[in-house]
Amino acid sequence: MTQSRVDLAGKSALITGAAHRIGAAIACQLHAEGMDIVLHYRNSKEAAERLKQALEADRPNSVWLLQANLHQPDSYQHLISEVEAKCSRLDLLVNNASSFYPTPVESASHAQWDDLIGSNLKAPFFLSQAAAPLLRKTEGCIINLVDIHARRPLKNYPIYSVAKAGNAMLVKSLARELGPKVRVNGIAPGVILWPEQGLSEQQRETILDRTALKRAGTPEDIARTLLFLYRDAHYVTGQIIAVDGGRTLQQ
Repeated sequence: MTQSRVDLAGKSALITGAAHRIGAAIACQLHAEGMDIVLHYRNSKEAAERLKQALEADRPNSVWLLQANLHQPDSYQHLISEVEAKCSRLDLLVNNASSFYPTPVESASHAQWDDLIGSNLKAPFFLSQAAAPLLRKTEGCIINLVDIHARRPLKNYPIYSVAKAGNAMLVKSLARELGPKVRVNGIAPGVILWPEQGLSEQQRETILDRTALKRAGTPEDIARTLLFLYRDAHYVTGQIIAVDGGRTLQQ
Protein backbone atom coordinates (compact mmCIF):
# COMPACT_ATOMS: atom_id res chain seq x y z
CA MET A 1 0.00 0.00 0.00
CA THR A 2 1.43 3.37 -0.98
CA GLN A 3 1.31 6.24 1.48
CA SER A 4 -0.39 9.40 0.25
CA ARG A 5 1.61 12.60 0.02
CA VAL A 6 1.37 14.73 3.14
CA ASP A 7 -0.48 18.02 2.77
CA LEU A 8 1.76 20.72 4.24
CA ALA A 9 -0.86 23.47 4.42
CA GLY A 10 -1.23 24.73 7.97
CA LYS A 11 1.99 23.13 9.17
CA SER A 12 4.83 25.28 10.48
CA ALA A 13 8.61 25.29 10.17
CA LEU A 14 11.35 27.10 12.08
CA ILE A 15 14.46 27.73 9.97
CA THR A 16 17.58 29.11 11.60
CA GLY A 17 19.82 31.43 9.62
CA ALA A 18 17.01 31.84 7.10
CA ALA A 19 17.55 35.38 5.82
CA HIS A 20 19.66 34.51 2.78
CA ARG A 21 21.51 31.83 0.82
CA ILE A 22 20.46 28.23 1.53
CA GLY A 23 18.19 29.16 4.43
CA ALA A 24 16.17 31.52 2.25
CA ALA A 25 15.85 28.90 -0.51
CA ILE A 26 14.50 26.41 2.03
CA ALA A 27 12.03 28.98 3.31
CA CYS A 28 10.78 29.68 -0.23
CA GLN A 29 10.37 25.97 -1.03
CA LEU A 30 8.46 25.13 2.14
CA HIS A 31 6.31 28.25 1.89
CA ALA A 32 5.38 27.38 -1.69
CA GLU A 33 4.16 24.02 -0.38
CA GLY A 34 1.77 25.76 2.02
CA MET A 35 3.76 25.83 5.26
CA ASP A 36 3.84 28.75 7.65
CA ILE A 37 7.43 29.84 8.18
CA VAL A 38 9.30 31.27 11.16
CA LEU A 39 12.50 32.88 9.90
CA HIS A 40 15.29 33.15 12.45
CA TYR A 41 18.09 35.61 11.87
CA ARG A 42 20.89 37.07 13.96
CA ASN A 43 22.09 40.23 12.23
CA SER A 44 20.46 40.12 8.77
CA LYS A 45 17.29 42.01 9.68
CA GLU A 46 16.86 43.80 6.34
CA ALA A 47 17.31 40.61 4.33
CA ALA A 48 14.86 38.78 6.58
CA GLU A 49 12.28 41.54 6.19
CA ARG A 50 12.64 41.50 2.39
CA LEU A 51 12.15 37.73 2.33
CA LYS A 52 9.09 37.96 4.56
CA GLN A 53 7.59 40.65 2.32
CA ALA A 54 8.21 38.60 -0.81
CA LEU A 55 6.67 35.43 0.64
CA GLU A 56 3.66 37.18 2.11
CA ALA A 57 2.90 38.77 -1.24
CA ASP A 58 1.69 35.30 -2.20
CA ARG A 59 0.15 34.34 1.17
CA PRO A 60 -0.40 37.06 3.80
CA ASN A 61 0.17 36.44 7.50
CA SER A 62 2.19 33.27 6.90
CA VAL A 63 5.73 34.35 7.87
CA TRP A 64 7.17 35.52 11.19
CA LEU A 65 10.61 36.90 11.99
CA LEU A 66 12.54 36.04 15.14
CA GLN A 67 15.91 37.56 16.01
CA ALA A 68 18.22 35.63 18.33
CA ASN A 69 21.89 35.11 19.06
CA LEU A 70 22.17 31.32 19.22
CA HIS A 71 25.30 31.58 21.33
CA GLN A 72 23.11 32.75 24.21
CA PRO A 73 21.79 29.83 26.34
CA ASP A 74 18.42 31.48 26.90
CA SER A 75 17.80 31.88 23.16
CA TYR A 76 16.70 28.29 22.51
CA GLN A 77 13.65 28.12 24.73
CA HIS A 78 12.80 31.71 23.84
CA LEU A 79 12.66 30.85 20.14
CA ILE A 80 10.51 27.79 20.68
CA SER A 81 8.15 29.65 23.00
CA GLU A 82 7.75 32.36 20.36
CA VAL A 83 7.06 29.76 17.68
CA GLU A 84 4.36 28.18 19.83
CA ALA A 85 2.81 31.59 20.54
CA LYS A 86 2.73 32.57 16.86
CA CYS A 87 1.91 29.23 15.20
CA SER A 88 0.46 27.07 18.02
CA ARG A 89 2.51 24.16 16.71
CA LEU A 90 5.88 23.15 15.28
CA ASP A 91 6.20 20.51 12.57
CA LEU A 92 9.73 21.01 11.29
CA LEU A 93 12.95 22.42 12.72
CA VAL A 94 15.70 23.19 10.22
CA ASN A 95 19.08 23.71 11.88
CA ASN A 96 20.72 25.74 9.12
CA ALA A 97 22.55 28.60 10.88
CA SER A 98 26.32 28.18 10.64
CA SER A 99 29.62 29.98 10.91
CA PHE A 100 32.30 29.14 8.33
CA TYR A 101 35.83 30.47 8.04
CA PRO A 102 39.40 29.11 8.08
CA THR A 103 41.17 28.35 11.36
CA PRO A 104 44.70 27.12 10.58
CA VAL A 105 46.11 25.15 13.51
CA GLU A 106 48.96 27.62 13.98
CA SER A 107 46.64 30.57 14.58
CA ALA A 108 43.29 29.11 15.73
CA SER A 109 41.91 30.75 18.86
CA HIS A 110 39.61 29.82 21.73
CA ALA A 111 37.12 32.40 20.48
CA GLN A 112 37.02 30.77 17.04
CA TRP A 113 36.52 27.37 18.66
CA ASP A 114 33.61 28.66 20.73
CA ASP A 115 32.02 30.36 17.72
CA LEU A 116 32.30 27.47 15.26
CA ILE A 117 31.41 24.72 17.71
CA GLY A 118 28.65 26.93 19.09
CA SER A 119 26.89 27.66 15.80
CA ASN A 120 27.44 24.31 14.11
CA LEU A 121 26.97 21.89 17.02
CA LYS A 122 25.91 23.40 20.33
CA ALA A 123 23.02 25.45 18.97
CA PRO A 124 21.52 22.59 16.92
CA PHE A 125 21.62 20.33 19.98
CA PHE A 126 20.04 22.70 22.45
CA LEU A 127 17.51 24.10 19.99
CA SER A 128 16.45 20.53 19.18
CA GLN A 129 16.18 19.82 22.89
CA ALA A 130 13.90 22.82 23.34
CA ALA A 131 11.81 21.95 20.27
CA ALA A 132 11.36 18.25 21.07
CA PRO A 133 8.12 18.56 23.13
CA LEU A 134 6.33 20.46 20.35
CA LEU A 135 7.70 18.15 17.64
CA ARG A 136 6.51 15.07 19.51
CA LYS A 137 2.96 16.45 19.50
CA THR A 138 2.96 16.79 15.72
CA GLU A 139 5.19 13.77 15.03
CA GLY A 140 7.45 16.26 13.32
CA CYS A 141 10.99 16.33 12.01
CA ILE A 142 14.40 17.87 12.55
CA ILE A 143 16.70 18.36 9.57
CA ASN A 144 20.28 19.53 10.07
CA LEU A 145 22.50 21.12 7.45
CA VAL A 146 25.72 19.16 7.83
CA ASP A 147 28.59 19.25 5.27
CA ILE A 148 30.53 16.80 3.13
CA HIS A 149 33.57 17.86 5.17
CA ALA A 150 32.08 16.16 8.20
CA ARG A 151 33.56 13.03 6.63
CA ARG A 152 36.70 14.43 4.99
CA PRO A 153 38.26 17.46 6.67
CA LEU A 154 38.71 20.64 4.69
CA LYS A 155 42.29 21.91 4.66
CA ASN A 156 42.78 24.94 6.97
CA TYR A 157 39.28 24.49 8.43
CA PRO A 158 39.92 22.00 11.26
CA ILE A 159 37.51 23.48 13.81
CA TYR A 160 34.69 23.79 11.28
CA SER A 161 35.29 20.22 10.09
CA VAL A 162 35.24 18.93 13.67
CA ALA A 163 32.03 20.84 14.39
CA LYS A 164 30.28 19.42 11.34
CA ALA A 165 31.48 15.92 12.19
CA GLY A 166 29.82 16.38 15.56
CA ASN A 167 26.71 17.66 13.80
CA ALA A 168 26.59 14.47 11.72
CA MET A 169 26.70 12.34 14.86
CA LEU A 170 24.05 14.60 16.38
CA VAL A 171 21.69 13.62 13.54
CA LYS A 172 22.15 9.95 14.34
CA SER A 173 22.02 10.39 18.11
CA LEU A 174 18.88 12.52 18.06
CA ALA A 175 17.19 10.07 15.70
CA ARG A 176 17.61 7.38 18.37
CA GLU A 177 16.76 9.64 21.28
CA LEU A 178 13.65 11.24 19.79
CA GLY A 179 12.20 8.28 17.90
CA PRO A 180 9.59 7.01 17.29
CA LYS A 181 7.66 10.30 17.35
CA VAL A 182 10.29 12.56 15.77
CA ARG A 183 12.40 11.81 12.70
CA VAL A 184 15.85 13.41 12.42
CA ASN A 185 17.89 13.58 9.22
CA GLY A 186 20.63 15.66 7.65
CA ILE A 187 21.78 17.08 4.34
CA ALA A 188 25.47 17.41 3.47
CA PRO A 189 25.94 20.05 0.76
CA GLY A 190 28.92 20.03 -1.54
CA VAL A 191 29.64 22.85 -3.97
CA ILE A 192 26.40 24.81 -3.68
CA LEU A 193 27.51 28.38 -3.02
CA TRP A 194 31.06 29.60 -3.11
CA PRO A 195 32.40 30.97 0.20
CA GLU A 196 31.56 34.61 0.67
CA GLN A 197 35.26 35.47 1.06
CA GLY A 198 35.79 34.24 -2.50
CA LEU A 199 38.05 31.80 -4.32
CA SER A 200 40.21 32.26 -7.39
CA GLU A 201 38.88 31.04 -10.70
CA GLN A 202 41.54 28.33 -10.76
CA GLN A 203 40.52 27.10 -7.31
CA ARG A 204 36.90 26.93 -8.39
CA GLU A 205 37.76 24.99 -11.54
CA THR A 206 39.83 22.53 -9.51
CA ILE A 207 36.95 21.92 -7.10
CA LEU A 208 34.41 21.44 -9.90
CA ASP A 209 36.76 19.06 -11.69
CA ARG A 210 36.62 16.84 -8.59
CA THR A 211 32.85 16.41 -8.85
CA ALA A 212 31.29 13.69 -10.98
CA LEU A 213 28.83 16.18 -12.51
CA LYS A 214 31.49 18.84 -13.19
CA ARG A 215 29.27 21.68 -12.05
CA ALA A 216 28.10 23.48 -8.95
CA GLY A 217 24.70 22.88 -7.42
CA THR A 218 22.19 25.48 -6.27
CA PRO A 219 20.45 26.30 -2.99
CA GLU A 220 17.27 24.98 -4.62
CA ASP A 221 18.91 21.54 -4.85
CA ILE A 222 19.22 21.57 -1.07
CA ALA A 223 15.68 22.84 -0.60
CA ARG A 224 14.19 20.11 -2.79
CA THR A 225 16.14 17.42 -0.94
CA LEU A 226 14.92 18.81 2.37
CA LEU A 227 11.33 18.76 1.11
CA PHE A 228 11.76 15.09 0.18
CA LEU A 229 13.13 14.21 3.61
CA TYR A 230 10.31 16.00 5.36
CA ARG A 231 7.29 15.29 3.17
CA ASP A 232 8.02 12.00 1.42
CA ALA A 233 10.63 9.99 3.36
CA HIS A 234 8.32 8.66 6.04
CA TYR A 235 10.55 5.68 6.90
CA VAL A 236 13.89 7.50 6.85
CA THR A 237 15.57 8.70 10.04
CA GLY A 238 19.15 9.08 11.22
CA GLN A 239 20.40 9.50 7.65
CA ILE A 240 22.51 12.16 5.94
CA ILE A 241 22.11 12.73 2.20
CA ALA A 242 25.07 14.20 0.35
CA VAL A 243 23.97 16.72 -2.25
CA ASP A 244 27.37 17.24 -3.80
CA GLY A 245 27.32 16.35 -7.49
CA GLY A 246 29.45 13.31 -6.70
CA ARG A 247 32.23 15.24 -4.99
CA THR A 248 32.62 12.62 -2.24
CA LEU A 249 33.36 9.97 -4.90
CA GLN A 250 36.76 11.60 -5.44
CA GLN A 251 39.59 9.70 -3.77
